[in-house]
Amino acid sequence: MKTFEPLYSKKLTVYDIPGFKPQLVDAEYLTNLGVQTVPSQETLEALKRGSEVFSKRFNERLLIPRQRYTEDEIDPEAITKEVHNYTGKCPALTWEINPVQGCGVGCQYCLVSDGVHEQELTAHLNYHLYVRRLLEEQNGPDSQNARHYYYFSPKTEAFQEATLHTGIAHRILREFIAHFERNPQSQARLFIASKAGLKHLRIEDEGESILDLFSRLKGRMQFNTSVSIMPDAFRDILEPYAAPLSERMAAVRACRDAGVAANSALVQPIITPWLSDQHIKEFFGMLNDAGIINYKPEFLTACVENLAMLGQYLGVFDKALERQLYDDYLMPSNAAHRKQRGRIAPDKQRSVECLKRLMSYTDTLGMSISICYWVRAQLGISEDMIPIVNRNGFQCLGYQSELFKNV
Repeated sequence: MKTFEPLYSKKLTVYDIPGFKPQLVDAEYLTNLGVQTVPSQETLEALKRGSEVFSKRFNERLLIPRQRYTEDEIDPEAITKEVHNYTGKCPALTWEINPVQGCGVGCQYCLVSDGVHEQELTAHLNYHLYVRRLLEEQNGPDSQNARHYYYFSPKTEAFQEATLHTGIAHRILREFIAHFERNPQSQARLFIASKAGLKHLRIEDEGESILDLFSRLKGRMQFNTSVSIMPDAFRDILEPYAAPLSERMAAVRACRDAGVAANSALVQPIITPWLSDQHIKEFFGMLNDAGIINYKPEFLTACVENLAMLGQYLGVFDKALERQLYDDYLMPSNAAHRKQRGRIAPDKQRSVECLKRLMSYTDTLGMSISICYWVRAQLGISEDMIPIVNRNGFQCLGYQSELFKNV
């Protein structure tokens, strides 16, 4: 078992919020809060379950991941290949790269674990051998030059302490460099979505930093920063070991200085009650200043049980925001608006209204927007509103289709 100090940590954790104690979110709680919607009995039971689990995990101090990991080695031939294509409509077949089980960042809204971080981190030291196998099978000399993205990493943070201090992340990037040296015409493309800050990208292994390796992959990779729209203090609670936004913007600038495509952002999660005109202007002004020209917006999605926790966190800072959060999600008419594993999204009409508000401002900055097929289908978004391939060449998750040019 290896322990480590996080490169970024917050002064305030959920355990240190003055006077905070988990409450039972039930019909009485919602009424006293002033929530206008009347949830179904099934939803109320889920909120109660979530409240009880939250209280138990809070008391046992199991909400934030422990800063430690174990190391192991895998059989590169035995790993089941995973395709990152939930809808069947992604622009190119995308293979997943997930070298760590668990995640040390600890996002309380995590899309993979629903905010549960009790699993011990396990870092696969020789995972790069699987990456080598995958690249050669899918984009080697016998692949007929198929277009493929490789997503590093949808199920964990690509550049966390467990992948950086072990050299795992560096070795994976070196496999891509070696692959392109062996196969100059390969149409493999590396897609990275990450909350990494500049400190993460400067960590060295064998004398090379992540940024050094990025520079050797320019033209064949893109780096998408992952950022959220929410109150700063709320973000500190929800993302306990993530880099602050200023450091993520510094990472974007460093990538761009190295010639790496880093001008698209995954904006996730968006907390709908926080979307005032002023907050939209401040947030996207920051992205614009860092050179971001495209963004993929994703509203907060969560199982109903987890909303009982997230709502209470938000209520620490503003009870009006907590009330609006429940109103945006819990109406019975919204019960079917769900993503993977039953995660509920905001009311459809509210979602469309928020998207239009975002676009009305970002259009003035020349920014384009990417929307995945599932969201288009759920919200009835047409190509007239948002083209599938936008004016800046991005689509779906923010994949840059121009990376396949001139090959």
